[in-house]
Amino acid sequence: MSIPNEYIAKTEDVAEQVIKRGKNVLPTVARLCLIATFFEDGLRMYFQWNEQREYMDMSWGCGKFLATVFVLINLLGQLGGCGMVMARFKVDIAVGLLFFIVVLQTIAYSILWDFQFLLRNFALIGALLLVLAEARIEGRSLFAGVPSMGDNKPKNFMQLAGRILLAFMFITLIRFELSVWQVIQDIIGSILMVLVVLGYKTKLSALILVALLTVLNLYHNAWWTIPSYKPLRDFLKYDFFQTLSVIGGLLMIVSLGPGGVSMDEHKKKW
Repeated sequence: MSIPNEYIAKTEDVAEQVIKRGKNVLPTVARLCLIATFFEDGLRMYFQWNEQREYMDMSWGCGKFLATVFVLINLLGQLGGCGMVMARFKVDIAVGLLFFIVVLQTIAYSILWDFQFLLRNFALIGALLLVLAEARIEGRSLFAGVPSMGDNKPKNFMQLAGRILLAFMFITLIRFELSVWQVIQDIIGSILMVLVVLGYKTKLSALILVALLTVLNLYHNAWWTIPSYKPLRDFLKYDFFQTLSVIGGLLMIVSLGPGGVSMDEHKKKW
């Protein structure tokens, strides 16, 4: 048992060195990745203004006015929310705005009835909770007016909820295929995701998951290789940026740590 423990310890040391060297840029990179899907969708609302209005009008029969209001809310809400998150300005309001957009789109696009898309939206909400937790650390959070509770319980529970919800993204990537590589990928990814949820070896597990998801995202969702006239391009683009946002959430875990409700934190008390 000493060899595996030594190997894990050395791997953790390497991971800590990587995190220390990138500590100044890591939060910014995490935020950039996290807002990617909202920013891309906001731009899509602008460049496909007429198509989006017509789609909503045809899908819901709501008329041109309400369809226009829907597209406008998505356009301004997402681009405005992204700008506020990056500028660290009123982050609680920005996260609330982006959360509202996620819920709105879940209803408008009937995502409630598509299990895979619903799980991905839950993962997005988890990533947003981690942004809110980071904002609390900086003292500009939703709970800024609440008296201190010593161990910062709201932040800790936001980090716990964020870790749990991020796990839903990996569930959508599990494929029950009879190939050696796919089975290995499913097993390794599942183990790492459980470790992140439990908050055990959290930073190392999240960092490995970032690498794994990045490779899988570039391989499976290479939308830039598909001609623009094919509908598949838009589907892959959507998946690519959603996965990128979850990668941002995992990078936020690497930056912040697992929080107080985790095995890593409780190990310090043992």
